[in-house]
Amino acid sequence: MSEPALTTADAVESPLDDAALAAAAHDRRRWVILGVIAIAQLMIVLDSAIMNIALPSAAEDLGIPAQDISWAITAYTLAFGGLLLLGGRIADYIGRKRAFLIGLVGFAVASGLGGAAQSESLLFAARALQGAFGALLAPASLALITVTFTEGRDRAKAFGVFGAISGGGAAIGLILGGILTEYLGWRWCLYVNLPIALITLFLGIKYVQESKAPGDRHLDIPGAILSSVGLATLVYGFTEASKPKADGSGTVGWTDPTVVTLLTIAVVALVAFVIVETRVKNPLLPMRIVLDRNRGGSYIVFLMIGAGLFSMFLFMTLYFQNILGYTPLRAGFAFLPFSIGIIVGAGVVSQLLPRVGPRPLMLIGISMAIAGMLLLLRTTPDSSYVTTVLPAITIMSLGMAAVFIPASSTALVGVGKHDAGVASALLNTSQQVGGSLGLALLSTFAISATASKLTELAGGAEATQAMVETARVAGYHVAYLGGAVLMFVGLAAAATLISAKKDDLPADSAVAV
Repeated sequence: MSEPALTTADAVESPLDDAALAAAAHDRRRWVILGVIAIAQLMIVLDSAIMNIALPSAAEDLGIPAQDISWAITAYTLAFGGLLLLGGRIADYIGRKRAFLIGLVGFAVASGLGGAAQSESLLFAARALQGAFGALLAPASLALITVTFTEGRDRAKAFGVFGAISGGGAAIGLILGGILTEYLGWRWCLYVNLPIALITLFLGIKYVQESKAPGDRHLDIPGAILSSVGLATLVYGFTEASKPKADGSGTVGWTDPTVVTLLTIAVVALVAFVIVETRVKNPLLPMRIVLDRNRGGSYIVFLMIGAGLFSMFLFMTLYFQNILGYTPLRAGFAFLPFSIGIIVGAGVVSQLLPRVGPRPLMLIGISMAIAGMLLLLRTTPDSSYVTTVLPAITIMSLGMAAVFIPASSTALVGVGKHDAGVASALLNTSQQVGGSLGLALLSTFAISATASKLTELAGGAEATQAMVETARVAGYHVAYLGGAVLMFVGLAAAATLISAKKDDLPADSAVAV
């Protein structure tokens, strides 16, 4: 909403205009702060997608074996997902602005180290360092939105920007990654973070205001250790289970001793974490945050939508490049309608949210996302992008906009001043961990389905290229169907748990600067 123009002469004529000038300046400052946060969030979201495109070139340049290259993604995911809750609480205690700036600088330095890497070990270490600082930067960013925008309509607009970036950033990253890799080299997929971070750092120092959690700021060390170990081993276990066997006969699977050990450690650590959090004086994750039905429902929605969305991006990227023969750059541009749909949808949803409330939008949005996933079952080795893929990803993108924005808002409704950072971190954790677990789970199903279909088609004879492509698409279909099922769980959670009305969204108990 635009403000009327105010001049110094007007202020002299009427003392009341001093207050109007101050209010207008405060309003402009808030939107500048949102712009700063948006740039940082975009940098985080872009990173994984960019690296997916850059990995083949990086592997060739550094001589990384095929079975090890996935560690460039896994190292980041383990650090990011495992440390998010701790990062959120640190942001609450040391100050969200300070955490934001530290995370920003650290992420940029780690990006520079990765870009300059001359060995696979240094690249993997830099990626893990990126994940660690990202785990501080991401929850601080969302917490700053929470403390900056407390009025319902403006908060909806702010979350509209956040939702558009969260949903469409991956598709933009695929395009940017293709351009950088093709014309400048894979290292620039990491170096690109340096100028972005420098500009954001300057603006953040100048405009972002500091806020901290009031009261007790003693860090829950046992909870921090247990949550980090539990989340990291959970993601690692799922990732290991989905790795292809050396003989190409399928995946490592869920009965592999290493996988069983990792998942057992994860379960024990996470159960112990919950027990500890109910007993310590100042818990890392107060159970009151999770047990609220609106917040808990929102976290489940983000978990399940993240699981389905991450898998869609991976398998559609494989479909474009391995089946349709697209170059990395063309594959990135094939996702452009998804980004446009998210951005357009976010603008509409941010206007509707204060009027109709979050639940109807979320139900419609998840239903559209499920429909889009199911439409991808129509793909074949010779499908037309325009008639088969485009309708599916367009419907899905519009649906995602109607999910991300309301769920981001309801996840923070009623959060007290002490808990803004950790509540924001849990939202990020839900999406990141959900995406990692869903991707690993659905990859296992897809690889097994592909192997089974290829055996069926070949019938003991040598498989032709056409058979291989048909079998791969059949595996992708299993992943799309699995993604739709996971999203349906999110739909059930939204239908049964989300009860917040439009009047609840301003969240009077939410933090104010």
